[in-house]
Amino acid sequence: MSGGDDRRRPPRSESDILRAVDDYYSTRLRGFGPVHLGVDWSSQESQRLRFDVLLQAIRTTTAFSLIDYGCGYGALADHLASREMRHCAYIGYDISASMLEAARRRPCPLISCRYVGRNEPLPEGDYCLASGVFNVSLGTEPGVWFEYMTHVWDEMNRVGRRAFAFNCLSASSDVDRRTDLLHYADPARVFDYCRRRYSPWVALFHDYPLPEFTVIVRKPQPGA
Repeated sequence: MSGGDDRRRPPRSESDILRAVDDYYSTRLRGFGPVHLGVDWSSQESQRLRFDVLLQAIRTTTAFSLIDYGCGYGALADHLASREMRHCAYIGYDISASMLEAARRRPCPLISCRYVGRNEPLPEGDYCLASGVFNVSLGTEPGVWFEYMTHVWDEMNRVGRRAFAFNCLSASSDVDRRTDLLHYADPARVFDYCRRRYSPWVALFHDYPLPEFTVIVRKPQPGA
């Protein structure tokens, strides 16, 4: 089999997944630039709605730190500022070097912004949020992709001191609108996994007009 055929095979391991996803989003960015289409969202409105649902994880009006896991070009930093959360110390993480370069070129609207890549230590923060990072599976076998998701959740749980939150495309979405390049997760399975592994304080949101769901995992705090 030729090298070209090898590159077209679905990712089979975590290293394959990271490489394929990096290539996919770097190509999107080159094609569309640092806008919603560059990170594969159909509209700014849907991108902002996803952010708003994820931001329900934050329960403080004072200064806090936040890790944007899969930050892309840094759109969440702008959204935080638009929601009067300029007191956020923002840490953007992405596996794509080109995305991080685009993010670093943008003005920071918050009290602080910094960006780290996959070869750098990921610091802790009060909250860790991930929007869209579990969608583009590029044909990866569902069992392999779910295991990959659990590894990411483990890391989000490690670095998010108060809570972590993420969204997934829903297996309850219309079958005729699906594509083999995307992963559709079972909301009940994801909720049960997070509740058993991370915390009894888990919320599942499946009540907004997008074909997905959001999970928020709150961590018991000392003295609570």
